[in-house]
Amino acid sequence: MNHPIHFVSLGPGDPELITLKGLKTLQKADIIYCPATQGKHGIISRATDILKAIEVDESLIHPFILPMSKERTDALNAYNELFLDAQAEYLKGKQIVIVAEGDAGFYSSIQYVYDKFEETGIPVDRIAGIPAFIAAGALAGIHIVKQEEQINVIPGTASFDELSAKIENGMIIVIMKLPGCQEAIHTCIRQYADKAVFHYFENVGTRKEYYTTDIATIHSKDFPYFSLLINAARRVTKPGQPILLRYMQYMLKLIDMETKCIHIRFH
Repeated sequence: MNHPIHFVSLGPGDPELITLKGLKTLQKADIIYCPATQGKHGIISRATDILKAIEVDESLIHPFILPMSKERTDALNAYNELFLDAQAEYLKGKQIVIVAEGDAGFYSSIQYVYDKFEETGIPVDRIAGIPAFIAAGALAGIHIVKQEEQINVIPGTASFDELSAKIENGMIIVIMKLPGCQEAIHTCIRQYADKAVFHYFENVGTRKEYYTTDIATIHSKDFPYFSLLINAARRVTKPGQPILLRYMQYMLKLIDMETKCIHIRFH
């Protein structure tokens, strides 16, 4: 077989945020494997919902159940079953697509299956997607990082000491999947509420998406699995310095840099 097994990233949840390349690949598939979980009232799959929204033939969709647990043995067993099933269908000449929410190479456990195919010599490719924190920045209208600022994206396992050290060093922090460090986050917000703005998001890209910077509201939350937090330093306006004057000084600085020959004096 010369054609690869495609790993298609679906983005954060909004069907319109799938890339054109990803959509075209899905439209050519014979089988599409997508992750799902077993809920109280049946199978739950955000990936399947996205595929249905872009009118993928439902007969092509093959959900695979992933246990939601920190103990990874059952999940690895599920991925092994997925690998064996997809491999068998691939060897029959089928066009195989395996999908992942967000980006398939960014905090995505589906990489385990990708690596297994590579180890067996079966060609694979990965189609990029929009990570949830990038979509969150667009939702909030925030410039996540600027100029020389540094960003650190971490999973929801961080301690208060880790978060505190990064904030003290002036870093922008993106924390993904918050339930695992809920208490550390609440402590951090209490400690740095006057120094940073904390942007809190849930279910970005879906009908349930939610965003707030209100400290009291964030503290009242029991963070769901699909939640994330972005911190940004508070901007401080120097007292006695009118905005118009600061703007004029900024423009004059630009002019001076361009011409090197303009001298303006304020009286």
